[in-house]
This record gives sequence, C-alpha cells and structure tokens, in this order.
Amino acid sequence: MRHSVSGRKLNRTTSHRLAMFRNMVTSLLQHERVYTTDAKAKEIRRWADWMITLGKRGDLHARRQALQVVRDKNVVAKLFSDLAQRYQARTGGYTRTVKVGFRPGDGAPISIIELVAGETEKKKKKRKGKKEGAAAPARKKGVPAKLAKEKKEKKGKKEKEAAPPAETSQPEESKGSGTPAEPTPLEEAQKGE
Repeated sequence: MRHSVSGRKLNRTTSHRLAMFRNMVTSLLQHERVYTTDAKAKEIRRWADWMITLGKRGDLHARRQALQVVRDKNVVAKLFSDLAQRYQARTGGYTRTVKVGFRPGDGAPISIIELVAGETEKKKKKRKGKKEGAAAPARKKGVPAKLAKEKKEKKGKKEKEAAPPAETSQPEESKGSGTPAEPTPLEEAQKGE
C-alpha cells in the first residue's frame, strides 16, 4: 500500500520523470499555457506553484533553487520579475486546469494547465436598495451603541443637507412665477357678465 507517498510515477523511471517535469514546468512558465494529460497536469501544478513561490521570495537562494529546476535563464528572469509581481497578493493557486477532452490516438484525457490572472480583488456585490417599510438593520456586534447612534445622526444630517427644501402649499397664482395663471372658464363667464 502507498500510504503517505506523494507524487505520481506515470510509468517512467525517476530520471525520465524528473526531466519531463522540469521541461514541462519551464514551458508552462514561458508560454503560460500547456496542453497535456490530466495526470501530468495535476503533477505540474505542484511544481509550478513551488517555482512561483520561490519567485515571490526573490532572494539569491530562491533564484538558485529555481535555476536547478527551470532549464532557461530567461524564464527564471521572467519568473522573478513579472510573475512574482503578478502574484504578490495571491497566497497560492497560481494555476488553473481545464479538461478539454480525449486524445484521438489513445483516448487519454487531455487538459490545459495555465497560469491564472494575477488580479485578486474580489468583486463587491451590489446591494439592493432599501425597501419601503423594511425594518432597520440590527446593530453589528462589537459596535458600541453610542457610536452606532452617532453614525445614524451623521447620516441623518447629510440627508437633510442633500434634500431640496420642501415646497409650501400656496395657491398657483401667488407662487411668484411672474406670469399670472390663465383664468378658468368659470372666471371668464363671470367677467363677461
């Protein structure tokens, strides 16, 4: 039984397997996308995350460790400059695996493994407007009642300042629009008499 044995052998000798993974992780970091079988993609994911973590560390020892795995000095330079900055805010999960189908020759399941976009800002959900007659939201835990009351008062003051002055209920003739209102048919009949 293979309890607590990590990694996949993929029916290859140790030297062949390590060389294959080194080549594949170099290609992934260079092109940022690789087509391969599902099992290889799952294994490359471990190697790529390790290399990007070394790039984020950025010291000389990390660079030398990366050079032991990645075959190309230009790819290591890209890893420590571009990719390290792109994933600075992300704490892991730098790759995405997408299953795309089966290989025509032998029917092996094929996947795309690619580097994800570096932006990690979470999208804020839009809140729906308050419904009329809805109950006031409950006070958050940890906020003293005095602070909650002060916030509520400040909000009320801002709303009063922003609201236009209410119109007074005056007759149309005396609103001061400058032009007198048109007479109604009843008024015209009274003037004619």
